[in-house]
Amino acid sequence: MEITQAALTISILILSLLGFMIIFKKPRKVTASLPPGPRGLPIVGFLPFLTTNLHYQFAELARQYGPIVKIQLGSRLCFVVSSPSSVKEVTREQDMICANHDATVAIEVITRGRLDIAFSPFGSYWRNMRKVFVREMLSKSNLDAGYDLRKVGVREAIKSVVSKVGTAVDVGELTFVTEANVIMSMLWGGTIQEDEQTKIGLEFRAVLQKAMDLLSKPNVSDFFPAIARFDIQGVAKEMEAIVQTIDEILDRIVNISMKRASEKKRDEIKEGTAKKDFIQILVELQEQKETGTEISITQIKAILMDIVTGGTDTTATSAEWVMTEVLHNREVMQKVQKELEDVVGLNNIVEEYHLPKLKYLDAVVKEAARLHPALPLLLPRRPSEPCKVAGYTIPKDSKIFINVWAIQRDPQLWENALEFKPERFLNEPGKWDFSGNNFQYLPFGSGRRICAGLPLAEKMLLYILASLLHSFDWQPTETKEADFSEKFGVVMRKSKPLLAIPTKRSSSGN
Repeated sequence: MEITQAALTISILILSLLGFMIIFKKPRKVTASLPPGPRGLPIVGFLPFLTTNLHYQFAELARQYGPIVKIQLGSRLCFVVSSPSSVKEVTREQDMICANHDATVAIEVITRGRLDIAFSPFGSYWRNMRKVFVREMLSKSNLDAGYDLRKVGVREAIKSVVSKVGTAVDVGELTFVTEANVIMSMLWGGTIQEDEQTKIGLEFRAVLQKAMDLLSKPNVSDFFPAIARFDIQGVAKEMEAIVQTIDEILDRIVNISMKRASEKKRDEIKEGTAKKDFIQILVELQEQKETGTEISITQIKAILMDIVTGGTDTTATSAEWVMTEVLHNREVMQKVQKELEDVVGLNNIVEEYHLPKLKYLDAVVKEAARLHPALPLLLPRRPSEPCKVAGYTIPKDSKIFINVWAIQRDPQLWENALEFKPERFLNEPGKWDFSGNNFQYLPFGSGRRICAGLPLAEKMLLYILASLLHSFDWQPTETKEADFSEKFGVVMRKSKPLLAIPTKRSSSGN
């Protein structure tokens, strides 16, 4: 989300094109106790003063005003929470009230009016959809059944790197392509032929990248909902065109998958031994009207988008940050590789059953997620009614940012907070996990709206990293200091792609 230019553009648009903004009512006198915060300008509020990296700026405002800060962005009243105690109030004590995620115009369009899991309003529909996703699609049996598909995807990635040994590899692109191939294979269970899968995968990746870029684009309509219907920047129209392309691809996937599944697995289904892919599970729910969980094809598409976006962009970004830290800290790479030799063996291949034994690699991943959370502000919350946080009133329909980036780098909470030190997660392993129960460490959120796809994301992240570090030694392409600059957005990517040169270190790379 490139804010600096966008903020200026938004201010000009508002001031020059929207003279009718005087229709906004004058602020009513508020008797409730609101938290402190910076003063802004009439109409636009603090918008013109936003900088490119919001997580930095929000952390600085927290140091100035306290752990909960009020910011007026256009006509939207926003709050930034930057302390574990306040996060606990929002995500646990006030979780029922703050269970909704705030959706932008672009998100409204791509989720078909919030029919997905991540942004659907808290209620019976969300509970049913999450139940389907967690119990049916991400159950242990279904995850186990998809292991062969994950294994094939990771082995293909290793073969790809073998062909590039001695040359620069774009680590982010490698992990993204691997994640995308695995996720899409799990969607249709390997029932689509390889040439069709490659073609569809390339199309899907291209349109997905356009969608993610548009989701990170600041939109005046998000700051002034009263004028959203005018779609001044054309964001809604552009996203609708992207969704139409996505629909065409998903229609083909669903049709091909179900036809092939019917032809290929008829005998297995009769015997009760068939392995259902994600699309089969969703489509079959259309026929289960008596269970109360039936869903439409539009809802299926919205959920599939959740799976694809959540399973590719965030996981691949996390893997790139881990590799960046590992390349910068050579002793860490050596410790990871020593652990892999002890657990896997130098001439064997990494299997998923090895992953629970890789304690040090797990600590490395957690430390990277501490310093570089994929979603530095998580997904903003939107309270359904007024609530109290840290003694202050948070009005209904305001926007709550949770700055996990600042919390996880707070020197009052973490010893040597800016140092990459995986050992801190080895000392008390029971205290640190991704469940969001420890409010000074919650890279995937906390409460009811914690990331639903976490079991698959964590498994894939560890699997691909273990395989890459087991099969190859890696060297940065440049000898100068590692680049840790960030490109802020919904997902916090590296500003510059990580390029690294692999050399073979085990026969598993053959």
